[in-house]
Amino acid sequence: MFPDIPSDGLPLSGLKVLDFTIFQQGTSATAILADYGATVIKVEGPGNPDAGRGLYTGFDPNPYFEAHNRGKRGILVDLKHPEGRETILRMAESCDVFVQNFRQGVMERLGLGYDDVRARNEAIIYASASGYGPKGPHRHWASFDILGQARGGTMSVQGPPHVPPVAGFGGLADQVGGMFLSYGVLLALIHRSRTGKGQMVDASLMGGQIALQSHNITATLFHGLVPPRREREEAEPLWNIYECSDGRYICLAFLQSDKWWPDFLKAIERPDLNDDPRFASHRERTANRVPLIAALGEIFKTRAQADWVELLAARARLPVGPVNSYDQIADDPQVIANDLLVDFPHEVHTGLKMVGPAIQLSDSPGRIERPAPEYGQHTEEVLLEFGFDWDDIARLKESGAIG
Repeated sequence: MFPDIPSDGLPLSGLKVLDFTIFQQGTSATAILADYGATVIKVEGPGNPDAGRGLYTGFDPNPYFEAHNRGKRGILVDLKHPEGRETILRMAESCDVFVQNFRQGVMERLGLGYDDVRARNEAIIYASASGYGPKGPHRHWASFDILGQARGGTMSVQGPPHVPPVAGFGGLADQVGGMFLSYGVLLALIHRSRTGKGQMVDASLMGGQIALQSHNITATLFHGLVPPRREREEAEPLWNIYECSDGRYICLAFLQSDKWWPDFLKAIERPDLNDDPRFASHRERTANRVPLIAALGEIFKTRAQADWVELLAARARLPVGPVNSYDQIADDPQVIANDLLVDFPHEVHTGLKMVGPAIQLSDSPGRIERPAPEYGQHTEEVLLEFGFDWDDIARLKESGAIG
C-alpha cells in the first residue's frame, strides 16, 4: 500500500502528508519525508502561524524556518472552525500520513485526534512528536528541546563538573526526536503495506535522548557505572581536543591507543615520549593524563590545524580530524563531495547554500524541491488538488474556515 513511484521519482513520491507541526521536532521529521519525495502539506491557522516564523526576526530568508520546512507547501485552515475541521478530515481521507506535535489532548479537543481521523481513513498513519511519550502521568506536560535533553539524561553528563549541566546546541533533542519520528512513520508505512492497516506513531524528546545513550544508560543499570563529568585535562589524552597555532582545534580519536601510539609519535617526530615510562602503555598514559595532555598541548600549538590534519590524517592515516567551525563546513571537501550542502532553491534569494539530505541513496537521492512556503502560499491550489472546487473555496473563505 505504498503509492506507485514514478520511474524518475524519489522513494516517497506519491505519499501525501498532512503536517500540523510547529517549531523544530515535528517540522524536521516532515522535512525529511519531503526530501525523499513525499508531498507535505503544512497546515497553519489564519492569524496563527507556526511560531518558528518568528525566530531570526529581521533576517530574510529565515534560516530556522527554511531549514525545517524545506520542500513543503503551505495552507491556512482554522482548526477551531467547524468547516475548517471538516476540510482537514476531508483531506485526510486521501492522505497517507497525519503529523502533529501539539501537547497531548489538543488535537482530540479539536476533533482531530487519531480516532477522529481514523474514522475517515483507517489506513492513515497518525504520527505525534511528543515531549514525554503517549503514556504516563506526565504525558500532558509542556516540553521543548532543552527539557528533553534534561529529562532524557544527556544534559546530566555534559560539561565540566564546576559548572551546571550543559545543553547540546542547535536543538539536539528536537533533531533526534524528528529523526526517530520519520523513522517511525516509515516503519508504520511498511507495516501498512503488509497488513493494510494504519496506526499511531509517537517519538518523544525524552525517548530520543535516552536511546541516544543506550550503552551508557545500560552500563548504569547493569553495573552502576555513571559517566563522570570531567575537566578536559582529566579526560583520555588520545581521545581529546587540542588547540593549534591558528586558534582552531584538532580532535584525536585513538580508541585503541596502544595500536596508534607508535605511529602517532613517529608522525609528530617525538619518539622520546615512547621512552618515558609514564606513557609506555594505555594504562600509564591514563594514569598520567595531566602531564601528557599538557605535553601534547604544547606540541599541537606549533602548527596550524590544516597542517596537522594533513600530516596525521592524510599522510599517517591516523584517526584524527578537524573541529570544524560552521564556516569551515562550507569549504570541507567531504561535505562538498557528498552534497551535504545544497543550493537553496529560491527564485529571489539566489546563490545561497543550505543543509541538504543526510542519507545517501545511489539510485534515488533526496533533494530539496522548493523553499519553505510563504504563509498560506498554496491554500487554493492544494484544495483544488484535493477535490474542492472554486465555489467550495469561496464559501470556506467567506466563513473564515480558511485563509
